[in-house]
Amino acid sequence: MRYGKIDFDYANDLMTRTPEKDGPIYMVNFMKYRDVAGYEGVERADSSAPEGISGVEADNLYNPTDVLTRIGAHVAFMGDVVAQSSPEEWDRMAIVKYASRSSFMEMQNRPDFKEKHVHKEAGMLYTIVMGTLPQGEHEAITRSTYCTFELTAVPQVGAPSSTQVRLAVEGAIVGDGRTWKDLTMIWSDEIPAVPVRERGGNSMTVVAKITVDRMNKLLNQ
Repeated sequence: MRYGKIDFDYANDLMTRTPEKDGPIYMVNFMKYRDVAGYEGVERADSSAPEGISGVEADNLYNPTDVLTRIGAHVAFMGDVVAQSSPEEWDRMAIVKYASRSSFMEMQNRPDFKEKHVHKEAGMLYTIVMGTLPQGEHEAITRSTYCTFELTAVPQVGAPSSTQVRLAVEGAIVGDGRTWKDLTMIWSDEIPAVPVRERGGNSMTVVAKITVDRMNKLLNQ
């Protein structure tokens, strides 16, 4: 895969869960795009592939919302990055809630998904795609303008609130080899101060301006 390393052990876990041990999962996507999308060498890309478009534009063509609807999945969050601990490391954040781990894996082999995935491969420079599970009880989330993602390699603790949700990281099916344990989402109406951290470390902070936010509804279903 040209935009990340596959964790085959976690992929196997996602594929082989028995129904009683499977269930809803939130797949969190950290995304960095190519300046110019590159279709050359992408499997299934043909002569009709667009030329000269940006990586973001290619990802917009990928947009698999219709496929997600067919398999009972929901876009829970989408936002463009406006601040982060390592400058220019990420461009966009997204979260999709799948009805089960198996449905996420089965989607990868659907013809309608593969047709769209050409654009993701062309547009994405690198990504982290991690399976996460909400932790503890959740209060109603206050509608806000921004969401901060605090990702760490160490489990965290925190009381429920209307501005914060904790997600335990089950695994990263696509990533850069680092292991993550905890993701905290914090909502706010202003861009918070973000500590500068060296890229490649065991923690990251990313702030996204919200364009889609259904976390409150989906967490309380």
